Amino acid sequence: MRIDDASHQRTAGSSPAATTRLMHRPWFLALVLVVVTFVAYQPTWHAGFIWDDDDHLTANPAMTAPHGLRMIWSSLTFSRYYPLTLTTFWFGRRLWGLDPLPYHLVNIGLHAINGILVFLILRRLRVPGAWLAACLWVLHPVNVESVAWITELKNVQSGFFFFLSLLCFLRFDAERNHRWYALALVCGLAAMLSKPSTVVLPLVLLLCVWWEHGGWQRGDIARATPFFGLACGMSALTILEQHGQVLRAGTGEWKLGMAERFIIAGKGIWFYAMKALWPVDLMFVYPRWEADARSALLWAPLAAVAVAGVVLWRLRRRPWCRAAWFGCGFFIVALLPVLGFFDVYYFRYSYVADHFQYLASLGIIALAVAAVGVVVRQPSGQVAAGAIAMTVLGALSWQHCHVFYDEETLWRDVIARNPGCAIAHGNLATVLIGRGDYAEALDQCQEALRLKPDDASAHDNWGSILLKTGKPQEAIKEYERAVQIKPDSAEAQYNYGNALFQVGRVPEAIEHYELAVRINPYVAAAQYNLGNALLHVGRVPEAIGHYEQAVEFSPDDAEAHNKLGTALALVGRVREAIPEYEQALRLRPDNREAPNNLAWLLATVPPGQGGDPGRAVAVAQRACELTERRMAVPLDTLAVAYAAAGRFEEAIHTGEESMALARAAGQTQLVTDVKAQIDLFRAGQPYRGRAETK
Repeated sequence: MRIDDASHQRTAGSSPAATTRLMHRPWFLALVLVVVTFVAYQPTWHAGFIWDDDDHLTANPAMTAPHGLRMIWSSLTFSRYYPLTLTTFWFGRRLWGLDPLPYHLVNIGLHAINGILVFLILRRLRVPGAWLAACLWVLHPVNVESVAWITELKNVQSGFFFFLSLLCFLRFDAERNHRWYALALVCGLAAMLSKPSTVVLPLVLLLCVWWEHGGWQRGDIARATPFFGLACGMSALTILEQHGQVLRAGTGEWKLGMAERFIIAGKGIWFYAMKALWPVDLMFVYPRWEADARSALLWAPLAAVAVAGVVLWRLRRRPWCRAAWFGCGFFIVALLPVLGFFDVYYFRYSYVADHFQYLASLGIIALAVAAVGVVVRQPSGQVAAGAIAMTVLGALSWQHCHVFYDEETLWRDVIARNPGCAIAHGNLATVLIGRGDYAEALDQCQEALRLKPDDASAHDNWGSILLKTGKPQEAIKEYERAVQIKPDSAEAQYNYGNALFQVGRVPEAIEHYELAVRINPYVAAAQYNLGNALLHVGRVPEAIGHYEQAVEFSPDDAEAHNKLGTALALVGRVREAIPEYEQALRLRPDNREAPNNLAWLLATVPPGQGGDPGRAVAVAQRACELTERRMAVPLDTLAVAYAAAGRFEEAIHTGEESMALARAAGQTQLVTDVKAQIDLFRAGQPYRGRAETK
């Protein structure tokens, strides 16, 4: 009995020590970071796609085109300025299609890994409270936008390569092993190709060298030079691309003088710092500030930054001041690309966004953790403060994740917090139109136009509402207004074409469809509808070209394959038409038109030219099943297929069934055609009419 007691006492006494040792093991700390990250972001597991996800992933033609990777890496039109991020999307599209869950898990996983890298970097830099700072960073609500928004893979992926490059460079700086330097350079390039805001990397590297060694030597500058070369190249591409977007937008939101840009920068620094220290009232689109250089009050934030800088410089010999320089320096350097000195397309909506400070927030958070560690000396107090901060930030992030559940939830949240946001009203209208709630959609369009009368997209949405509610003539007026405001809007030109086509003004519709595909040739829907309009007026060869473009950029569109097959059949290219119908059936087995068209070709074309009577019967029977034998045309096709297979009695019976339905529906021409076919069947002859669909 004493032996058992002694054993129990040894176990109980050693347990706290074992637990303490476990809590100091890097792998255990890394595991905790991963667990808390996935728990905090659990609501996003059930979230879908939201704004801009279509542009990057779900409707980006480069994601589905056969030569998509070449498109991504050879054109700014597709890659924008982050081809490596879009390459990740390209592989994701092939691995799990359009299921949003894997994309969300990738974002969360990369964010967790970034937390581990941050922990390792801060520990190597001997920053107090390294693990807690990393943990608070991964749990911080300002990072929710970067993680819960699939489009912001560019933030978490570029962050991964950014932090990995920094860690490798620090290893090189300590060990002088050039393999680490080469790896740092490769990761730095990958970071910039994932998102060019990481061009600040060489400045951060020099900042870390200063922190480690108290200054710079000539060799430090030389080692940073290749990173500066990469940064300059990517900066040039980014400025070129963003300038192109600004010019295409054709609005005056970016007409800022240098004075206004400094005002925005000063206010932005304090805005981001406050959100990092007090993350409340976060929103997807913040109100857009006024930047009037004539207002002395608007210069106050920049003046405060300057005063703080002077104070820190005068007190630079104090240890805490050096830490403040390091933390604040990282914070401001990481924000440089988005402080307003360079045009960013997003600035047309707001000068600030939470996802802009994904990297920068780390400087403030790490500095705050270190400061609390100095103020709170007792270990128990530090643990309590850390636990409270983790709990509060984790809870806030978990709550904020719900905003990104879907587009409707997102835009309603923006409107509740920023009711003057025109884009939120306009985009909510788009969502409501998509689900058929036209009354509320109209209210949102009107509010968007009240806030911004020259909003082309709001007029475009209004036109869509009128068109879908049976008012095409009124819709045409709204679409006309939209293209007047923004003539280079492919979407507005396309919708205008749809309205004109619906009222029978086909030549005019063709003009606007052609404008739409000239502006953006990669919109599959515009190519498809242009093909339909050209087919309608008998310009079949031209229609074929546009249908081919449609299936190239949207290979999963069954209707486009079906129409391409029809056009090919009309010009006698039967062997090419048949595979298109077959693909349409594979994509949509419940498609009613494609099996009828395929069966007709297989039955009316001689076997030597691609016909197959036996298969024609099977496919035609499927078409009749889909229509429950209540439509005359599929039954006529089945009758023709029976005759081609030599089954004339069944052909006659089915033809009579088709003729009865056609007569009841008032399809007089079809009655005449079927009667002539039945006469052939009674004479023991198959129908060998033109190889075109019915």
